[in-house]
Amino acid sequence: MANRMLIWTINFYRKFLSVISYGSCRFHPTCSAYAIDQLSHNRLDKALVLSCFRILRCNQLFKGGFDYPIVHKKFNHIKYGKINVKYWFVETNKKDRYITIRNTI
Repeated sequence: MANRMLIWTINFYRKFLSVISYGSCRFHPTCSAYAIDQLSHNRLDKALVLSCFRILRCNQLFKGGFDYPIVHKKFNHIKYGKINVKYWFVETNKKDRYITIRNTI
């Protein structure tokens, strides 16, 4: 419930308030998209901490670049057939840890 409320707040910011600071994020995906991905796939406390650290790094002292969220996932079953992909999960070196990439199509 709290995750959905925060996601709604971030979407409101992205739609109406981000016009003021358009294009100022140093990372891809943007900090707001990163926070939405974290809130969608992690617990509230972990998502808030990781999102806050990301926002604190979004300044001129840090290099920026690509920084996709890393989430823990366990895939028990895979269904085959026609699907609508929202997120791509790319494996990392550690077990059950994946980088999430949002599908833009």
